[in-house]
Amino acid sequence: MKVVTIVGARPQLIKASVVSQAMRAHSDLEEVLVHTGQHFDANMSDVFFDELRMPSPKHHLGIAGGSHGEMTGRMLQAIERVILDERPDAVLVYGDTNSTLAGTLAAVKLHVPVAHVEAGLRSFNMKMPEEVNRILTDRVSTWLFAPTTEAVAHLRREGVDDARVFLVGDVMYDVAIQHGRRALTLGRGVLDTAGLDDGSFVLVTIHRADNTDDPTRLANIVQGLREVAAKRRVVWPLHPRTRVALDRMGILDDVTTTMTLLPPQGYLDMVRLETAAAVIATDSGGVQKEAFFHGVPCVTLRDETEWTELVDSGWNRLVPPTSAAAVAHGVLGAIGTRGADVHPYGSGHSADAIVDMMLRGVPRA
Repeated sequence: MKVVTIVGARPQLIKASVVSQAMRAHSDLEEVLVHTGQHFDANMSDVFFDELRMPSPKHHLGIAGGSHGEMTGRMLQAIERVILDERPDAVLVYGDTNSTLAGTLAAVKLHVPVAHVEAGLRSFNMKMPEEVNRILTDRVSTWLFAPTTEAVAHLRREGVDDARVFLVGDVMYDVAIQHGRRALTLGRGVLDTAGLDDGSFVLVTIHRADNTDDPTRLANIVQGLREVAAKRRVVWPLHPRTRVALDRMGILDDVTTTMTLLPPQGYLDMVRLETAAAVIATDSGGVQKEAFFHGVPCVTLRDETEWTELVDSGWNRLVPPTSAAAVAHGVLGAIGTRGADVHPYGSGHSADAIVDMMLRGVPRA
């Protein structure tokens, strides 16, 4: 069996690392890794191949920037050529990015079955480009690999054939188990360099367009974090999109003087920061889960989350950034809290389950 795997963004590289490893354990399975280039910064891409022991991509398309339509269209064209040249038995996609949608569309138009890892997630916010991408991908995929029972329920409510839906757990939990211990030792340097002690700081990640492209929301987040920084050190690895937005608003220099800004981090350093934080404030779906994996309280600065089980169990709290006071109160109030003892993401063998299901062939109703 020959599988073309499409990745392009930081979270997809993390997820693909364990599935690619599971594929390499099968001599009768060949993986062709395609990197669209959606995340092109070395700290957002290259470092993950080294740290997570992934093979280099066979095809690097170098496509980044532009509007959603422009980026997706260019990726669609380039991925179509790869599929025609490689003639795979299946195409594997992850999550909900433009790379995900482009890979899916290229495959189904060439009648190649698609496997979607992280299927069934829903925010029910159609203004999010990620929500559009994941719904369209689920609609046409052949294998729908769902991470949670809630994701399975979403797909069933949408009328998806049960034969296409597989509850496999979350591959990010696989990654946390396999690489978490390495991060505790190898990632220590990031704490030493920044002069950080365990439990002494608030860790922040902000990158979603809902926040970065809305000056009011971003201003509320920044002002709220300033209030937090008056009581607890704030450490903020800055996504390129967020840096541009802060600079555009004329507040980047001010943020730099009140908080500790870091460049985008590799996987091991980021996990080490997460494990050392008193609380994590984020708009990232992946970071919400990583906080839970490492027993750290999380505040999600969004109106909704796909990972509702973490809110229900008390590990995560939703704080829409409607005001600076709401942000500050939510972040400071989460310090020292813990959620219930829950295990919603499987046993840590999701990657093996995905590969086994694909090797069984195309599911039949």
